[in-house]
Amino acid sequence: MEEYFDAVKYIQSKFQFKPQYGIILGTGLGRLIEVIDIHCSIDYEDIPHFPVSTVECHSGKLICGKIAGKNVVVMQGRFHYYEGYSAREITFPVRVMKLLGIEKLFISNACGGLGKDQEIGELMILTDHINLHPDNPLRGPNLDEFGPRFPDMSEPYDKKMISDALEIARENNIKVHTGVYASVTGPNLETPAEYKFISILGADAVGMSTVPENIVARHMGIPVFAISVITDLGVEGRIEEVTLDLMLSAADKAEPNMTKIFCELITRQS
Repeated sequence: MEEYFDAVKYIQSKFQFKPQYGIILGTGLGRLIEVIDIHCSIDYEDIPHFPVSTVECHSGKLICGKIAGKNVVVMQGRFHYYEGYSAREITFPVRVMKLLGIEKLFISNACGGLGKDQEIGELMILTDHINLHPDNPLRGPNLDEFGPRFPDMSEPYDKKMISDALEIARENNIKVHTGVYASVTGPNLETPAEYKFISILGADAVGMSTVPENIVARHMGIPVFAISVITDLGVEGRIEEVTLDLMLSAADKAEPNMTKIFCELITRQS
């Protein structure tokens, strides 16, 4: 536990307000920062025991400030299993955010869409997930201070926030899908056969993040809302070669709608 408190102490020396909400921004989705009244920006490398982002499109900064008058702590850049980190290292910041005082967690990611009615640049609100990682952030001795040995996962994503987000989307004429997100290790994208396999398992989208953070948040009793930007398609007959630039372009197209939903959703939290 000591390493968590070391990180918390350092962050609190820069930001004295208790954050109500934590936000994790995914690949190409860092412009939410533009709507934040920023109090301070901390490089990950300056925070004791914090991992460091190695992906070029992840800024690697912890942003503390306000959205709609609500105190938030925002990860501008996350960590992935494919970077060489363990599941516990990936989720270290989520536990730190819990100790800082967050009440709810908001997560965004870029994903490959598996639904025939999905299009690149659209959004999918997560209702459930499938964990296809070979590691689990709760493996090993349980941290009883954070939660139980066998946490319940019957509601991985908060139903009230999902309902509110769908209402916000309708009010703003934003097309959104809902569905199940499968998380794999990466970093390579899936083969056509793998897309088909993951779809057969019951997933509507596939990506390389979010699930480890969700597991740790739910272990600690934190409600989670997550949204994916569909940056490529894994649908038979529609699979094309994908580059990072194309994925970032799709994320950039969708980001204003994602930001609108996040900000309105945070505004509605009591």
